[in-house]
Order: sequence, then structure tokens, then C-alpha cells
Amino acid sequence: MRRQPWGLFAIALAVLVVGLVAVGVPASTLLFAALVLACPLMMMFMMGGMHGGHGGDHDREHGSAASDGHDHKPTAGRR
Repeated sequence: MRRQPWGLFAIALAVLVVGLVAVGVPASTLLFAALVLACPLMMMFMMGGMHGGHGGDHDREHGSAASDGHDHKPTAGRR
């Protein structure tokens, strides 16, 4: 599984905010933008952990029963 560089994103965001305040953008405008972006950002973070269970690459990476490489089928009456 690939990890996202969230720490680098946070540093870039902090540099952007400091730069915008230094240029003269009012802090109230930045606060309003943060409130507008809060819902989509929260949706990305919350839904990022859900895999959906559609049998994609996640199952092959983590060795699910459907893709563990065994070719034999269960016999009748046995599990």
C-alpha cells in the first residue's frame, strides 16, 4: 500500500498561509477559505480509509482467500 506524504502537504500549506498573510491577504479571508474547504478535505480523509471490498488490488496485496494462489477446490462435505 502506498502512503501519502501528509507531512509534506502540511508544511506546504503552512508556507502558503504564511506567504499569503505576508503579501497582505486578510486572515478573515483565509479563515473563510478554510471553512469552505473543511467539508471536502474531511471527506477525502474519511473516505480514504475505505476500500470498498470490490476485489481490486487490495485483495491481492494482502493475501485474501480469493487470491491466495491455491488452485484446489473444496470437496463435497468438507470445508
